[in-house]
Amino acid sequence: MATTEHVRLKGAVEGRASEVLTPEALSFVARLQREFGSRRQELLRLRVERQRRLDGGEMPQFLMTTSSVRDSDWQVAKAPKDLQDRRVEITGPTDRKMLINALNSGARVFMADFEDANSPTWSNLVEGQVNLIDAIERRIDFKSPEGKEYRLNDKVATLLVRPRGWHLEETHVEVDGKPVSGSLFDFGLYFFHNAERLLEKGSGPYF
Repeated sequence: MATTEHVRLKGAVEGRASEVLTPEALSFVARLQREFGSRRQELLRLRVERQRRLDGGEMPQFLMTTSSVRDSDWQVAKAPKDLQDRRVEITGPTDRKMLINALNSGARVFMADFEDANSPTWSNLVEGQVNLIDAIERRIDFKSPEGKEYRLNDKVATLLVRPRGWHLEETHVEVDGKPVSGSLFDFGLYFFHNAERLLEKGSGPYF
């Protein structure tokens, strides 16, 4: 258990976890939690209320407060070069073997999934962050018990990351005495450690 700037780390820090769970990275996660945590809780409460009204027969409709988005003339920015071709896109967990195989698969895009494709144990979540760093730096490898070795090909899929949903919490990390959002924890660690790396390589932190 470790504490920094009112951040309480309740999960074990073993192996290479210390490379990911640095004081600076945890401070960044804490900043995200303090900035967006209250709004997240408000939206989750509104979600429950909304579901109750829908269950009672209320029909879905657009919000009047967002009418300008629908009525005005606008367009989104052009997609980054390495996301313009997404004809084949796959998803999977963040363990080393599956990560290597997915990036080598021939798909245009691989989405590393911290939720549905990943058992959300503390060790899986932290090791997944380590594995993504190694993949971006192209130093990731794996040797099976049978002796088969796995490494990245010269050409790999563009990497996206899917953090856990807004409704999930990471109970192994507390900020100001409360569990952090699982979404902000996953996003924060990945963005903190990899945004600059990816931009230097001509890509970006895609979610």
